[in-house]
Amino acid sequence: IVCSELELREAENATLKNDLTEMTKMHNDVRNQYNDQLAANRELEEKYNTLIDNSLSRTEQLNQALMAKSGELDRKEKMLSEREETLKEMQKIIARQDSITSRLNNILHNALLGFNPDELSLEIKNGKVYVSMSDKLLFSSGSATVESKGREALKVLGDVLDKNTDIDILVEGHTDNVPIKTAVYKDNWDLSVARATSIVRILSADYNIAPTRLTASGRGEFFPKADNATAEGRARNRRTEIVLSPKLEEIMQLLTN
Repeated sequence: IVCSELELREAENATLKNDLTEMTKMHNDVRNQYNDQLAANRELEEKYNTLIDNSLSRTEQLNQALMAKSGELDRKEKMLSEREETLKEMQKIIARQDSITSRLNNILHNALLGFNPDELSLEIKNGKVYVSMSDKLLFSSGSATVESKGREALKVLGDVLDKNTDIDILVEGHTDNVPIKTAVYKDNWDLSVARATSIVRILSADYNIAPTRLTASGRGEFFPKADNATAEGRARNRRTEIVLSPKLEEIMQLLTN
């Protein structure tokens, strides 16, 4: 009987050992699974944190880019607004200058009525008044000395310009293409410069036109109004053009600023 009980106890112990071994194995398996899951969770957490960091960094970059674009847009809007204001100011100045030009043309037209159209003509072009005087009104052939009738025309012009100090004066001498060579003038270009200079000196000396308002230039035969092939065309080309233009300081100041 004692032997049988001992054998029974041994059998039970063996069963318990097997159960313990199985349970230990199961426990270890569960622990390993837990550790694996924990490692996977940590890896996922790291990836998640990395994604969050990247997302925040990207968001910050986008915000900075948006702020930069917004600032650039504000600057461009301000620049556009300033340019629009400048354009409005320029338009006002140009309108005022056009008004001055038109008024000056009317004054000169009335003042110069006593001269024939083939001797003297007026034209508004590109915001300027062009007073065109024929050479027969102003000069003898090949001469740069202004004749008496030409001085009469310059007196009328000088009196008007003396009262309109906001006008700049460009005197351009023009000739036909018939060659000239004298002891005084080398060619037509030389003659055209001398004629323009003579008129400038008269306007300055006799009618108190400030030299700073006056410019003399000679263009010779190179800017004809008509065909030099005919006598009529050559006569039209032998002329002095006095170009009257409102001062441009206001516009130049706007453009500079």
